[in-house]
Amino acid sequence: MIPNLNIVPFVSVDNMMKLVLRVGIERFIAGLAEYVEEDFRRWETFDKTPRLASHSAEGVIELMPTSDGRTYGFKYVNGHPKNTREGRQTVTAFGVLADVGTGYPVLLSEMTILTALRTAATSAVAARHLAPRDAACMAIIGNGAQSEFQAVAFRALLGIRQLRLYDIDPAATRKCIRNLAGFGFDITPCQSAEEAVAGAQIVTTVTADKQYATILTDNMVGAGIHINAVGGDCPGKTELHRDILMRSDIFVEYPPQTRIEGEIQQLAPDHPVTELWQVITGAAPGRANPGQITLFDSVGFATEDFSALRYVRDQLAGTALYEGLDMLADPDEPRDLFGMILRAAAPAPAKAPAGA
Repeated sequence: MIPNLNIVPFVSVDNMMKLVLRVGIERFIAGLAEYVEEDFRRWETFDKTPRLASHSAEGVIELMPTSDGRTYGFKYVNGHPKNTREGRQTVTAFGVLADVGTGYPVLLSEMTILTALRTAATSAVAARHLAPRDAACMAIIGNGAQSEFQAVAFRALLGIRQLRLYDIDPAATRKCIRNLAGFGFDITPCQSAEEAVAGAQIVTTVTADKQYATILTDNMVGAGIHINAVGGDCPGKTELHRDILMRSDIFVEYPPQTRIEGEIQQLAPDHPVTELWQVITGAAPGRANPGQITLFDSVGFATEDFSALRYVRDQLAGTALYEGLDMLADPDEPRDLFGMILRAAAPAPAKAPAGA
């Protein structure tokens, strides 16, 4: 996009919003989902490591790196549930793509919005392989910043039209209903998690409290349900009662990370789970029978951010929805970085008098 070696394309929050609206929110998520699934299909080509986390009593700051051997990507992301009380986002993020051959960054992007989009896209990709084929109704428990993205993703990929919503804060549910007006959903606000789950074939839990919590109890989960557990994403933070896990077939992104951060941190280290990439490639079965309870224990993994950054990079072609950042030193002589500084201090040549 920008040929100068010192300039790195940067997608700001403003330009990310413009890009999403240019493509269309539903089409953007659907396109992003295809990139996510494509990269799961080539899972074995990626470098993989659990994210590097710095935990505090207030939250967590993480780095999420990966590479496919040609392109390197990482995301900086935080999770601070208390932030909403101060008028701040619970999650903020930015990401980088770089060329493995040179080490030069080729894209810098906001990822607060993009993370919300890729999280929803990944949930829907998993559900496309794990949820009941006739699923028409989804319960969303936790109606905060991620809820609308989840709803639109499941509409785009699975055709979900009926939503049952619950949040401990009724204002959050009203906000979700307001934002989804015009998307063609049949929405039922509920007074409890139990009410929300009743009649739903898919249950998404996406709460933000940084604690062991029981958003779903065992008696709330009947045969044949697909659970999309999104909110448990760090040590000490869960949403499901352990008994639900013991009755479910559990699918995860990357076990070494999920066993630390996901719902399965409640289980023995050797409790059997299936990796999502194996289901997508056909190496392992997904939903095998109508009565099966499937659980996608989603914590988010670096390849999904890599996919999201790839997708954004490809959508930028032919647009002006990025800025050029003077981010990399590019001296005339690569070995003379010091001289580049000195030359920057030299006075500009004097201009010749007019008419000379």
